[in-house]
Amino acid sequence: MTRYEQSAAKLQEAETYLAGGVASSLRASMKPTPLYVQQAYGARLRDVDQNEYIDYMLAYGPLILGHAHPAFNERMNQALQRGSTYGMQHEGEIELARRLTEVLPCADQVAFSGSGTEAVMLALRLARAYTGKSKIVRFSGHYHGWSDAIFTSFPSPDFIASGGLGDDNTDIAPGTGGQSRNSLQDILLIPWNDPIALEETLTKHHHEIAAVITEPVMCNSGCIAPRTGYMERMRELTARFGIVLIWDEVITGFRLGLGGAHGRFGITPDLVTIGKALGGGIPLSAVAGKQDIMRLIASGKVMHLGTLNGNGLSTAAGIAVIEELAKGNGQAFVHMENTASLLAKEMRSLFKRQGIPAVINQLGPVFHLMFIDRPEVADFDTFNQRDTGLYARFAEEMLKEGILVRPNGLWYVSTAHGEDEVKETLVAVEKVMKRIGQ
Repeated sequence: MTRYEQSAAKLQEAETYLAGGVASSLRASMKPTPLYVQQAYGARLRDVDQNEYIDYMLAYGPLILGHAHPAFNERMNQALQRGSTYGMQHEGEIELARRLTEVLPCADQVAFSGSGTEAVMLALRLARAYTGKSKIVRFSGHYHGWSDAIFTSFPSPDFIASGGLGDDNTDIAPGTGGQSRNSLQDILLIPWNDPIALEETLTKHHHEIAAVITEPVMCNSGCIAPRTGYMERMRELTARFGIVLIWDEVITGFRLGLGGAHGRFGITPDLVTIGKALGGGIPLSAVAGKQDIMRLIASGKVMHLGTLNGNGLSTAAGIAVIEELAKGNGQAFVHMENTASLLAKEMRSLFKRQGIPAVINQLGPVFHLMFIDRPEVADFDTFNQRDTGLYARFAEEMLKEGILVRPNGLWYVSTAHGEDEVKETLVAVEKVMKRIGQ
């Protein structure tokens, strides 16, 4: 029987000193208790109660090479020996920036930051300065960090209740307490994968819209792929109306290929934000894009600040990740996608045999598992009809079988996952589904 006494005790201790007991609010949702990790290596980790798990959470996305990858660790050790940060320039900044311009199709230049939230803040600032306009179009169910100027409720109850974008679109619910409603006055919130809503909004408001920001795949809400022609139409419309197109590739960047989703789909946005996998577990993000937009930083028109931006440790991490993923002409991506595809395929078969309706949306080494009696989940409204209670129970039961998954249904696969992990995971899924189905 799996026991969590030590993790529960450490959480109680942490609550005395650490607000909420965890360093990020999202981590508090794990049941039966947030885990405290003792050690991790490859695709597996061990908690302080000596339970071992195959890890499909991967620190919410960054660990594309798995835990404690030897070559990555060696690069980090070398960087530390040289000093972790200087507050001045160094060769690592140039090297990583050069490599990013080589692998990202949209990138003439890049700017470094520490998190996806910061990268989005910079991208929006650049778009507004470049266009001289202020409004931002974003999509319900997408996530672009937790800064006040973009963080809406998830999903927005106001948006759902109203049936979509109203004439003034002024009553968008903030994503958290303490967030000023005024911070969202420049946001236009519309449904994704709806070309009519997109065209109507851009046509009506193009004179005040600085940017459209979108996840290229709706990773945070069902791994929903864009409908055929939708992203191409978005590119056409934004170009026509002089609107900056921003792809938020904090999740898809370096997961769907070195060129990210825009490289894989063959569509070139004006700006992209990247993070998570780019740093391999070290805080690192970036904005990349067209030179005529990025030069606003060099001119001083747009201020880009951050004490730890481009520090030696983070740039070494980014270089190490790119080097590892590029080996063998990108064989790491083939391996990860094959692993994820096999796991998703066999899980679908298990659910079907158990008579439990489920949908798995998978693209590359990331997929979303939903318990729902529908043949497919291809839009946000359908995604919101999934049985969240059943999945929460599934995730908790999987933990008892040594499989760590996110409570929301999003699974990540790293280069460290392979056939052994797939086989063990399928055994656990079958056991859990038999218990749940009783």
